[in-house]
Amino acid sequence: MIKDKTAIVGIGQTAFGKKLPDSELELACTAVINALDDAGIDRAEVDGLASYTQEAHSEVELARNLGLGDISWFSQVGYGGGAGPGVIGNLAMAVATGQCRVGVAWRSRKRASGAVRRPWSKTGSSAQEDIATNYTRPFGVIRPVDEIALLASRYMHEYGATRNHLANVALAQRKYANNNPDAQMVDKTMTREDYMTSRWISKPLCLFDNCLETDGALATVVVSADRARDCKQTPVYIHAWAQGFHAQHQTMQNFFCDDPLHGPSWVAARQLYRQSDIQAQDIDVAQIYDAFTPLIPLSLEGYGFCDRGEGAAYTENGNLEIGGALPVNTSGGGLSEAYVHGFNLITEGVKQMRGTAHNQVSDAATCLVTAGEGVPTGALILRR
Repeated sequence: MIKDKTAIVGIGQTAFGKKLPDSELELACTAVINALDDAGIDRAEVDGLASYTQEAHSEVELARNLGLGDISWFSQVGYGGGAGPGVIGNLAMAVATGQCRVGVAWRSRKRASGAVRRPWSKTGSSAQEDIATNYTRPFGVIRPVDEIALLASRYMHEYGATRNHLANVALAQRKYANNNPDAQMVDKTMTREDYMTSRWISKPLCLFDNCLETDGALATVVVSADRARDCKQTPVYIHAWAQGFHAQHQTMQNFFCDDPLHGPSWVAARQLYRQSDIQAQDIDVAQIYDAFTPLIPLSLEGYGFCDRGEGAAYTENGNLEIGGALPVNTSGGGLSEAYVHGFNLITEGVKQMRGTAHNQVSDAATCLVTAGEGVPTGALILRR
């Protein structure tokens, strides 16, 4: 176990927006520089690098352009939205076991620039690469939103969830974003009527059930707990982390499983809590991956905040807001702050533990951060 043996001591990010002028590599370099400055660590000390397999530029390119020192460890984690906590967890293991001393993790994207084609725009070729899609694309299940819409429909049918429950998620996160100057949606308020009358994207999911399109980058710096005590910022300890996916899993398509609503989060949660002194009832604030609103109630169930089928009802009565049972995605998340494959959820978790978040949860000492439900996933527990 690596419980509390490492800490995040630096976080950095760029602006979030559409059609930012910098390249993905330039954005990545800026975020890393900002994270190192935040930690008070010289770039020549960095000897470990961790990123997503979907990162457009390699560790070599980043290290060369930043003038880093010799790199003794590097890794990548797959599955896009499922990668974030796994990237941090792998880096923490490397630091805890002495493979590197100063590790940097990053994610950079130009999703809103129009320069990157969506994988589902090449339906002819990709259908040959993933056998599961051969059985769904002919019926119009082309994009991730179509796949999640089917799961949402099943969930609504089985447990009586409604669009009002999904609106609760979108509205809570927009409210957070309206108080976050870094958020793309800081100046764009939303009412329940706005939500209910917005255009369909893939029924039962409307425009506001979908994450943003974002250009931007973020980075974190991880060191040992001993080193963290001498760094510039208050350390945020990596208490536990886990990854997982279940038997019979198909990425984004649980339709062929015995239980389509029993997603990868259940497996990751079981492993996470097994190695943690902090359990679901001890979590003060959560950053839950939210490419689509239905992922919130599904993840609330998977990570043990409520029983099976109760995730939708959990969104009622302001439970996801400050003062509620579990403040969720307090920066606005992927729905209203920025969508950078969930890395902004990690940095928001760090801010909450430092006590510096724009929507600070009073006396928050523990934070859960999750990756995507519906793909091979992971989760972190951070603590002060």
